[in-house]
Amino acid sequence: MDFTNLLVFAAAYFAVVILPGPAITALVARVLARGTRGAPAFIAGCATGSLIWVTVAAAGLAAIASAFATLFLAIKYAGAAYLLYLAWKFWTTDVRPMKAADVPLEGRGRLFLAGLAINLGNPKAMAFFLALLPTMVRLDALTLLGVAELGAIVVVIVSVVFSAYTIAAARARCFFTSPRALRRMNRGSAVAVAGTAVIVATR
Repeated sequence: MDFTNLLVFAAAYFAVVILPGPAITALVARVLARGTRGAPAFIAGCATGSLIWVTVAAAGLAAIASAFATLFLAIKYAGAAYLLYLAWKFWTTDVRPMKAADVPLEGRGRLFLAGLAINLGNPKAMAFFLALLPTMVRLDALTLLGVAELGAIVVVIVSVVFSAYTIAAARARCFFTSPRALRRMNRGSAVAVAGTAVIVATR
């Protein structure tokens, strides 16, 4: 692909990803409540969801994606249900100060699927890849190499932005050491995740 087109795509996608949405809200809330363990799996799920959207758009399957709207609706509600489950876990968790080694490791596969479901059900991702991407890239002239280049940009941007949010949340978490602070942080995370679930389910 032309370097200018790649640069325009990268800038536009970075601007979309860096704005906190359902995925970033869920990630930050989880890191605040549980630490960074499992965050890479969640980020990988989000990146995979974006790669699926790139593939769908590049293959000219926007009409097919619309035809399978019920499937994406089911994925969206599955992601919202999982977020509500996380919110309940945060609200009811033990508030004793924990070390990183004490944090129970949630299944990486489940976290990966959570990130994937949230991304596939995110209206912002749908709008970007199915509506905005065709205005920046000539999909009819897109080669396999061009698709790979777009995919690489997506993976790099998602990884960098989400990792930055993870690091920031982890550093903020270090300031909370007392049981009262931990309880407030966990319940604040629960409210944030529950709110994200409502946004995902209603948009």
